[in-house]
Amino acid sequence: MSQLYIKNREKIAAKLDNGSMLIIFGGIAPVKRGDEFYPFAPQRNFYYATGIETPNLVFMQKKDGEGKVADTLYIERFDELVAKWDGAAMDEEAAKAISGIEGYAYIDQLCDQVAAALIGRMEKIHTVYLDLENRSLTRPNTPELDFAKLLREKFPDVTIKNAHPIFASVRLIKSEEEVTNIQKAAEITGECFLALLRNVCPDMMEYELEAHLDYIYKKNGCRDRAFRTIMASGKNACVLHYGDNNCKISDGDLVLTDYGAQWKWYSADVSRTFPANGKFSPRQKELYNIVLGGMKLVLNMIKPGVVFKTLQESLQAYYVEELTKIGLIKDKSELINYYYHGVSHMLGLETHDVGNDRELVLEEGMVFTVEPGLYIAEEGIGIRIEDDVLVTKDGHKNLTAHIIKEVDDIEAYMAQNG
Repeated sequence: MSQLYIKNREKIAAKLDNGSMLIIFGGIAPVKRGDEFYPFAPQRNFYYATGIETPNLVFMQKKDGEGKVADTLYIERFDELVAKWDGAAMDEEAAKAISGIEGYAYIDQLCDQVAAALIGRMEKIHTVYLDLENRSLTRPNTPELDFAKLLREKFPDVTIKNAHPIFASVRLIKSEEEVTNIQKAAEITGECFLALLRNVCPDMMEYELEAHLDYIYKKNGCRDRAFRTIMASGKNACVLHYGDNNCKISDGDLVLTDYGAQWKWYSADVSRTFPANGKFSPRQKELYNIVLGGMKLVLNMIKPGVVFKTLQESLQAYYVEELTKIGLIKDKSELINYYYHGVSHMLGLETHDVGNDRELVLEEGMVFTVEPGLYIAEEGIGIRIEDDVLVTKDGHKNLTAHIIKEVDDIEAYMAQNG
């Protein structure tokens, strides 16, 4: 696998200015309470560059004034006591086998070596790239934000640039290996849906049904799910990010689940909607097939050269026509009452992956979701159908096409297996 990360680093290096260094922190697990920590997940740009999922490491890539590139991974020193309690730190040999990185130093040497590079004349380093993505003024600082603050104080003449746009660019087009990881996650996600259809019944709790997903994830070796599962019955399905999953599923309810397996930190993201009692009512079927028709419309549009935002615009126009026909709306301005999210987002190392520019033009190798929905709160009906799609040379490949979604297929499977 090291060849994948070597290629990834080459893509990153090509985007850096001569006379610069990139510093990416791998992250640490936040404290839960006392000496207990939340589960660790690597900073995704660090993982993209190294393939390493061990906490408290730092990756540096230097590109000197002549354009020569050198990679260094900063690791922890061996501590015998820590090794007895928590396991030994990753050593150079293990890290090299995964990442293919040749240069190593210890984490306690990082600041001194950064300072030496900035004041040295040989490498002519004048710019430092850090991942400065930040979505809030009130959240705690990331290690990169803290390091940027330190650099501004100690080396005010050094230029600091945000590396996040670079990673958003290089991660947008998926390699064959990355697509394989997403496809594996999608296969496990498909197995999960069949488990739901086999086990759902009226009067069970939403969290009981959710437990069947968690079992399938663990059975298949998934270290984590892609995101917090949405298991929403009845009116709960009209809340887009409903996550309490603590209500009783009633006879006659539709159940909307938005869920996904994660494989080697790559996500699947799928939504399906199905009847708790195994049979769609005529009204539920009418609305469901409108959503399904919207999905098919969008899927048929996907190919290189299409502007991303036109997928949403076309779905909205379709909805206005269809919902007017059935009398749900009278004017297009009313659509926002029943459909209030985008139809697509990028997918990869993050469920809502980097690169969500509405103006971008689709290219071969992009992976994103298609997820039309309708939410009629006054009727207690929420419907969303979501698949994961790869843009190919001549069109697209639906990576989750194997997960059934036609009304007849869902009802038949539930009748035979429920």
